[in-house]
Amino acid sequence: MTAVAPLGPDYGDAEPIRAHDAAEPVSPGELAAVVARVRTSMQSVIEGKNDVVKTALAVLLAQGHLLIEDVPGVGKTMLAKALARSVDCSVSRIQFTPDLLPSDITGVSIYNQERREFEFKPGAVFANIVVGDEINRASPKTQSALLECMEEQHVTVDGRTWMLETPFMVVATQNPVEMDGTYALPEAQLDRFMARVSMGYPSSEAELDMLEVHGAASPLDELAAVTDAGEITRIIAAVRGVHVSAEVKRYVVDLVNATRQSPELRLGASPRASLHLVRAARAWAALDLRDYVLPDDVQALAVPVLAHRLVPTAEALMARRTPERIVAELVTRVPVAAGRR
Repeated sequence: MTAVAPLGPDYGDAEPIRAHDAAEPVSPGELAAVVARVRTSMQSVIEGKNDVVKTALAVLLAQGHLLIEDVPGVGKTMLAKALARSVDCSVSRIQFTPDLLPSDITGVSIYNQERREFEFKPGAVFANIVVGDEINRASPKTQSALLECMEEQHVTVDGRTWMLETPFMVVATQNPVEMDGTYALPEAQLDRFMARVSMGYPSSEAELDMLEVHGAASPLDELAAVTDAGEITRIIAAVRGVHVSAEVKRYVVDLVNATRQSPELRLGASPRASLHLVRAARAWAALDLRDYVLPDDVQALAVPVLAHRLVPTAEALMARRTPERIVAELVTRVPVAAGRR
């Protein structure tokens, strides 16, 4: 485990120190090569879900967190593991259960009798990629242990703040159909996930390919890292430089405001949703090898970035109007001026 820098309770007297921060900027050619390698690696395991793979990569490069929600057996954990194994970095996996404690996630201070002082033992969250399996099976108290690290990229234990490294990404899965013994994620935690994706059932051709490839052994066993934390950190820095015009930012604000004004929604998207949508759009443009964001990028990401933050009204639920459908219709209604492209 790599070292982390402890700071005081106010963490204002020192700057966080992370590996790779001083790395050389990435060239367009290198960015294209790294992205192509990671996408090819993940798609060799996840059959026929190229858009889901691209969204997962965009969230990683935008320094966000990903929630994968779908029925059992469609590859939720497989997607998380494929992303983790494609990058040579520290990875931890947390199986969320009702008896999981917050200290299992964040860490705990243990008294060392030889040194006669307390030592901090880092928890599972001290990794570049944290895979949280069935996150809704843990108690709300345990789920809340992720709030600080997901938003601020540090952990506070016993009055001390410990910085997490870059890149840092939480990839969580949950099953929306089996609700016995589960605790629904509160809106405050859902809002910290940059995007939510659903795997969906594969096409017949993709399922036939899966039987051929996965029938004898798991392809994860042969999956090797194609990049490392240093390269990913440099690409993240390059993504921050992708240009977002004032017109595109206005379009994002208009779209988010439309969710707040919709009569079908009891709770619209937050200002954090606007930030996440812009950051994800930058990464989406970079994956398409562009240094500028188009409204098309925003539209492609509107449903995965916004829908899980919205709370429909009772009338909308009775009419089976899902947040995904509402957002998709808002995308078609909110105008994009010709000059905004």
